[in-house]
Amino acid sequence: MLYEVQFLSYNQRDQVQGWIYVPAAKPKGIVQLVHGFGEHSRRYLKMIVQYLDADYIVAADDHVGHGKTAIVNNNSWGDWGDKGFHTMMEDEHSLHDLVVEKYPDLPYFLYGHSMGSFIVRDYMSKYGDELAGATICGTTGVWPDLEKGIQILEQDVAEHKGNESDPEAANALMGWMFARCPEGVKLGNEWICSDPNVQYDHANDPFDAFTKPTTNRAFLYFAQMMEYISSVDWAKKVPTSLPIYNIAGDQDPVGQYGSGIYQVANWLIDTGHDVTTKLYPGYRHEIHNYKDIQDEVVAGIIDFMNDHC
Repeated sequence: MLYEVQFLSYNQRDQVQGWIYVPAAKPKGIVQLVHGFGEHSRRYLKMIVQYLDADYIVAADDHVGHGKTAIVNNNSWGDWGDKGFHTMMEDEHSLHDLVVEKYPDLPYFLYGHSMGSFIVRDYMSKYGDELAGATICGTTGVWPDLEKGIQILEQDVAEHKGNESDPEAANALMGWMFARCPEGVKLGNEWICSDPNVQYDHANDPFDAFTKPTTNRAFLYFAQMMEYISSVDWAKKVPTSLPIYNIAGDQDPVGQYGSGIYQVANWLIDTGHDVTTKLYPGYRHEIHNYKDIQDEVVAGIIDFMNDHC
């Protein structure tokens, strides 16, 4: 069974497009899937089906400025509105409330990949006591040159260029991420996965905004989101009762090739949290899209949820 839902974004401008996938069997829990920067939730259809087969309801949406929310509903590709970096997190909470209204009294989990993991970490610091567990996949520690990128973007916004797109800021924030891609930069997304088929599919997806301009204001919110979650002060706001599964590839630049993943784990451990960390050696950012390990990755997430149902 599939429900399509829409709700007003926290930005008070956009109608967010979401979906609730319901298994045929009696559900044992709910997992809300939070996609990453520039993509959309239907890139995770294989994972969604695996969750359904494991008897979990799956909730997912396309963020403001992304996917169907941007292209079909609001004509706002790359534009997140003007209500600040918590916008996507608050939208995920709105979706949570819609799902819980339909299906109350079930254990509720979050799964977030890449920027989705940043959103999940933001969510955990405010609404973590509503969750049975959270999986963060391909997350970040302290992002290189983050302060420099923020300064450039703040100046752009102050100069009334918030709705433009500054390539200097994008390069300052993300230009270093191709250092371990021996195939070179052809499509501009090589760091996500070494499989050229995944790269091609990602770059040519009509609902994927990754290779399209993002406004300076939205990029600033993206950077501020990372700034908010990048210290032990963030971890202190997360309930210690919340179990966390922290996974990534050790050749993922977003996770600083493993060091950022362990940085996040150590912030959480040092503040008394139950966190399990797993790195997949030799793999880049989208570990769930490598054919040889994708089933293992999802099985690990399902095992984690089953353990905490």
